Amino acid sequence: MTLRQVEVIRAVMVTGTIGGAAKLLNVSAPGISRLVKYTEKSLGIRFFQRQNGRYFPTPEAHNIFEQINGVYKKVDDLTEIISKIGRGALSELRIGSVPSISQVMVPRAIEKVRRRYPEVRIDINILKLEEAIDYLLLGRGDCVAMSYRLEHPGLDFLPLASGELFCIVPEGHELVGRKQVSAKEIIRYPLIGIDPNDPYGRIMAEIFARYKLKYDITIRARFGTTVCALVKAGLGIAVIDQFTVAHGGYPGVVAVPIIEPTHFDTYIAVKRGAPLSLHIEHFIDCLRAEMRAVGPRAAKQPVARSRKK
Repeated sequence: MTLRQVEVIRAVMVTGTIGGAAKLLNVSAPGISRLVKYTEKSLGIRFFQRQNGRYFPTPEAHNIFEQINGVYKKVDDLTEIISKIGRGALSELRIGSVPSISQVMVPRAIEKVRRRYPEVRIDINILKLEEAIDYLLLGRGDCVAMSYRLEHPGLDFLPLASGELFCIVPEGHELVGRKQVSAKEIIRYPLIGIDPNDPYGRIMAEIFARYKLKYDITIRARFGTTVCALVKAGLGIAVIDQFTVAHGGYPGVVAVPIIEPTHFDTYIAVKRGAPLSLHIEHFIDCLRAEMRAVGPRAAKQPVARSRKK
């Protein structure tokens, strides 16, 4: 028997009439009648006995109907599993991210993922660059949003988006309202958190070196949220990536574009050869879209604007 024959025989069994089976399956009654007769003839089994316009199972067909119900139970189970997968109920996203991307961009991407897969479980880890390798190779996570691409035989790097650095100042600072600020102007103020070993810090350090500008780091802090908090507290100004402060991600600081080119690229790192689930692929697509929406071209306008006091 084909699945279609099983479906039709069961529909007649459940409803007791050809017309009822036709309505249940949303097809014509003559088609149901023909298929029942064809199935009985081809198998040499009489499934139903007709009495007063209703169809009753014959004694010899009872065992077959039990098997048919078993098949339908398996189909229902399969349908439920497929439905759960579609909602993300049986999946877990294990996402790693460097702090600069995790602050604003990752939550915005996760919101879109949850909208599409409302029941997916999500585990987010904030990682340092050097932690990403073990996180992926040891199977602790599925992907890591990175601010830097490194060469490793066990990892692949997928492009995310390009970005730029900004000078961030506290509200009320004399640089608020400026369309652009130069490296030469930046070093006039106490600087916070420009570490030359950091991918973003390296960009700014190279600019200072190119123009032979001496600068003094009064406070060093590795993570962008800490840098922003220190700037907000009026302890100095800083240079930071645009993704950390995108969409007003840190109230109390104002981002001013830098005249010198500060372009950088970001990536998604994955374990080489490891298949990506549809949920992870969707997350990567969402994160890429969010980050590209505030890329260098969009960033020509200040990320956060404050009225000059």
